Amino acid sequence: IKQDEKQYLVYTFSTYTPSAYPTLKQKTKLKLPTTDVPDATGGSPERQGSTFTYGPYNDPVPAGALEPASVRYEFTRPLIYAALLERDIEVSHWGGNLAFEERYWLTNQGAHLKENFNRVQWAATQYYNPPTSALRSLNVPLKVGSLNPYFTDDIGNVSTSRFRSSKKEANLELKPRYPVFGGWKYSFRIGWDANLRQFLRHVKSPEGGHVLKVPFLEGPKMGEGVSYGKVEVRVILPEGARNVKFETEVPLVAAEEMLHRTFMDTVGRTTLKLTAMNVVDEARDKPIIVTYDYPFSAAFRKPITIFLGVLAVFATAWGIGRLDVSIGKQS
Repeated sequence: IKQDEKQYLVYTFSTYTPSAYPTLKQKTKLKLPTTDVPDATGGSPERQGSTFTYGPYNDPVPAGALEPASVRYEFTRPLIYAALLERDIEVSHWGGNLAFEERYWLTNQGAHLKENFNRVQWAATQYYNPPTSALRSLNVPLKVGSLNPYFTDDIGNVSTSRFRSSKKEANLELKPRYPVFGGWKYSFRIGWDANLRQFLRHVKSPEGGHVLKVPFLEGPKMGEGVSYGKVEVRVILPEGARNVKFETEVPLVAAEEMLHRTFMDTVGRTTLKLTAMNVVDEARDKPIIVTYDYPFSAAFRKPITIFLGVLAVFATAWGIGRLDVSIGKQS
């Protein structure tokens, strides 16, 4: 399509309800988001505004029968698809902080441009804001109390973002460096901090039990929706956490426990990695509940490591200072 043209989508379906049993009587209603529907195939549906009614079919329909139909309707909005989302949730008991980071590889699956992109024409349309199939901005609602958000891409920090926070809401508004038209791609990362007390609960047990409840998916919330090809969620627990268990309603294809090494770690942090495929926006409201034991002695692993590291530096500096590297007098 042209840069300022309308975009049309084709929806293909069966007017018969999928069933493993014979159906004596049925009727199918299809409600579209617009009344601009130039084409509709498959029988002679009854149309009322944006609603198409197929049937009623009074003759018995055998099990598994199909009656193909399709409609072509106007949808001048971006079709946002994330081929890959990597989401990290890092727990810090010492700092009382829960750090989130999400890395996106986005694609607009809408209609491709027929001609080259015209920057002047695009700038002129910003004054009256017409409907467009390009992705202009993303709205990311966060939990109340979220702090220190950032937005970067392959080039570096992106300054075209705004964070609005109050006692009732917290929204991160993102604007890519360029409008993402059909077939175009854009990769970026966002991150923010939150108070650990909002997500973590202590359980009375000899081993120091903890329960962590976090959303499986946050990210952009758009009116046209966002779909995800692959989602990888890593819950990075403190070093020394053990007996890790989890629950979630999101269908997973893989779940594994691994180690994540970062600064001043000895053996690495216990990490739970969850992988899901073909995820949609409904997963936003589904939590991950992680239970783990974190003994009191494990909490001192980091300070002891830092103390020994600083002591080793001072001991090395003292030893080097004691060396005599001067050139002696000739005899």
